[in-house]
Amino acid sequence: MVEQEFFTVQHALTINIEPLERGASFPSEEVFESEIPVPFIVACEFSHLDQLGDVARQELKNNDFKNLIQLLDSQNTKLNMLLNFMLSQQDDPKQRHQTESFGASQFTYVSHHPLEAGTLLRVKLFLDNPPAAIYCYAHVVSCQTEDEHSLITVKYDLLRESDQDLLIKAALHQQQKLLRRRSLERNK
Repeated sequence: MVEQEFFTVQHALTINIEPLERGASFPSEEVFESEIPVPFIVACEFSHLDQLGDVARQELKNNDFKNLIQLLDSQNTKLNMLLNFMLSQQDDPKQRHQTESFGASQFTYVSHHPLEAGTLLRVKLFLDNPPAAIYCYAHVVSCQTEDEHSLITVKYDLLRESDQDLLIKAALHQQQKLLRRRSLERNK
């Protein structure tokens, strides 16, 4: 994975964190690709198909096909509900945490169990918008402990490019929501 810095947004995503045993190493690119759960691959493909659907939907709006647009939207909603159910089956409550912030290069989360910098992790991130899930490997960059909580910063190491694109879209979506909210508050 090429080392790049992307902006992060303050937002809670459900994540699963599985620290690897001391002395473990990341798998090869081929093994990593083969480990990715099928629902995660399907979710990524759905997200890319949604982009194509958005373009087609805009063309239909320009030609006033309101009923067809409603039908397509309802079918898309059904597929997203099914996809979210499939992805929820991949969420392990024993490994569940919430992000404090996330982006396409790193994320932070709070834990009751501190981790040493350099600890290797297997990670699952569950995105709300676009509805998707990401399976990757990462490492702990820092761990700041205060009272009983640790703020842990994690940087991605093995992450598919298409999944990085999904993280960028998810971060942009959250940023746009924040900007719209601020604009509405200013206008009041």
